Amino acid sequence: MQDGFFTPVSGFDMPRFAGIPTFMRLPHVGLDHPRLAEVQIGLIGAPWDGGTTNRPGPRHGPRQLRDASTMIRAQNGATWVAPFQLARCADLGDVAPNPGDLMDSMARMEAFYDQVVAAGILPLTAGGDHLCTLPILRAVAKSRPVGMIQFDSHTDLNDIYFGTSRYNHGTPFRRAVEEGLLDPKRYVIIGIRGSAYGREDWDFAAANGIRIIPIAEFHARGAEDVMTEAREIVGQGPTYVTYDIDFVDPTFAPGTGTPEVGGANSWQALQVARGLRGLNVVGADLVEVSPPFDAQGGTALLGIHLMFEMLCVMAERIAKG
Repeated sequence: MQDGFFTPVSGFDMPRFAGIPTFMRLPHVGLDHPRLAEVQIGLIGAPWDGGTTNRPGPRHGPRQLRDASTMIRAQNGATWVAPFQLARCADLGDVAPNPGDLMDSMARMEAFYDQVVAAGILPLTAGGDHLCTLPILRAVAKSRPVGMIQFDSHTDLNDIYFGTSRYNHGTPFRRAVEEGLLDPKRYVIIGIRGSAYGREDWDFAAANGIRIIPIAEFHARGAEDVMTEAREIVGQGPTYVTYDIDFVDPTFAPGTGTPEVGGANSWQALQVARGLRGLNVVGADLVEVSPPFDAQGGTALLGIHLMFEMLCVMAERIAKG
């Protein structure tokens, strides 16, 4: 299916520590590139954490994830999916945020993803904090609401922070439901845990038909059973996947701004991503990787493998039509 242009650089041809780092050693195809129309899955960096309310740092996530992605090879060793043979993939570069203006940054992101969607490209994004997902959804779900599977330790369904802040990484999906971007009946959140400010977010979920699977239930039932239910909830309609790295226990992923103990281990983290197979995934992201809290890069290494698993799911769906 592929010509040489969309084939990642092999570690047999260029050592993994050498060369210009793009996501998974794919070609860089900017939005003005003459071959943009050929791209089917675009890997994108969203280096912005203007929605962070506690420990900043995810703005540096995409750069560290790109560097870690040199460890990704051409074939999935568990599912044997070879995504770069099934779909034309490219690194579309980074969205250019305005670090001094939250609303302008979201407008810039929405405009960027509008172009990606208009080109018929499925976006796979490396964040950034979780507010990044809202402008992405505004582009991906512009023509119709989508279902969503969210892996997270927090619901991000809160309403207002500090009396006035309606837009931060704790509120994006409250806004997305209000704006009609998400179909709440096709929306499931997996992994919620930790202490809480109250039950406002849970009450909002219950009132709108959003399914929350807390981490205790996840551990009791197991990843396979939980993902069977998640697939049933979203069905075969268009579905977005958002994966907050803090779904994973901080023992395995310490590099994040709001860690919560008792989460999934790295194997379970991979299991749930593989459990997306067969879904109509129209976009996905991996957010909240914060390199300052894991300078050795283990969190980013896990994060890029999770992105690869989601890429495999998306490529396999494209190949099957």
